[in-house]
Amino acid sequence: MKPFIPQPLPPTGLEWEPLIPFISRANRSLAHYDALLYGIPNPDVLLSPLTTREAVLSSKIEGTQATLGEVFKFEAGQAPEQESRRQDIHEIMNYRTALIRAEKALEERPFNLNLLLDLHTILLNSVRGRDKQRGKFRNKQNWIGAPGSPIEQAEFIPPDPLSLMPHLSEWEKYYHAEQPDPLVQLALVHAQFEIIHPFLDGNGRLGRILVPIFLYEKKVLSRPMFYLSSYLEMHRDPYIEHLRNLGVQEGAWNRWITFFLTALDEQAKENAAKARAVIELYERLKLRIIELTHSQFAVPILDVLFERPISRSSDFEGRKGMPSKPMIMTLLNQLKNADILKVVVEGRGRRAQVLALAELINLCEGKNVIR
Repeated sequence: MKPFIPQPLPPTGLEWEPLIPFISRANRSLAHYDALLYGIPNPDVLLSPLTTREAVLSSKIEGTQATLGEVFKFEAGQAPEQESRRQDIHEIMNYRTALIRAEKALEERPFNLNLLLDLHTILLNSVRGRDKQRGKFRNKQNWIGAPGSPIEQAEFIPPDPLSLMPHLSEWEKYYHAEQPDPLVQLALVHAQFEIIHPFLDGNGRLGRILVPIFLYEKKVLSRPMFYLSSYLEMHRDPYIEHLRNLGVQEGAWNRWITFFLTALDEQAKENAAKARAVIELYERLKLRIIELTHSQFAVPILDVLFERPISRSSDFEGRKGMPSKPMIMTLLNQLKNADILKVVVEGRGRRAQVLALAELINLCEGKNVIR
């Protein structure tokens, strides 16, 4: 098998008519989801758990095993005993940091290859792959196959490193080009990135980060908050198969675009339902906590709980809008006694008590992990 030579974008021979129903459904679902995003007063707070969930799922596709609950516990000072789990959590947190970095960067300038390098630097910071040309486009030949297999047994060999920059340059031009439909354009952008495989490690995660970045830049979404990893994790085999067939089988590009548009459609519906459920939980808890505490600090306390669903009392101290430490403890105890917060770790001596907003964690996980 020789290094693959990507077709220029857009590929020739696309049949647009069969794509129209899929384009319409995906655009409609994304518009509905964006209307929901637009109406959220503070999406950074309310959707923070879903952003972390996306980081967990995207990293899981690459082999990590850590759960959303373990990430929240880690942030509350409860590190898992296994070193491998701690490494997993660092990868997940890097992914989330890269998502946040991308959004801030796009406020200042359009997407470019330098930002791609920045995101790669963040993703591989102090984790597996940090010694694989972190923050640099590869200058070695890579390949995809069974773990530990030689290049002779590769399932796919990306373009050779000498042709990498011309391919990336053309890819970047197409990324910013005006095309008939941005969702079809995104399908091609994502696929071509995975075909080029410009890094020795981290290509899959970067390819998924590109999805919300692109939707935001093309003004399909008002915020770069779109979580595709759930669908790709559930449909991993057809996802890989469709990518492998590109440029090899006749009609493969149309089949890939159909698959990708279906992914956008289904995931937009799931994202909207999950976001709506989070918002409804927030509003219900806000009313309940205000009624319970009669405190002006009820909403600021709830906001911290949504940012950090597993928290120590010290996580609330020193934040803007927070009361004194004794008042914080009083309010948290009221929420614990009302069964709004669950005790994860009992406090002892200087060790702070760790509390969890179980309803929110269980909602994001899709199952009861904290009772």
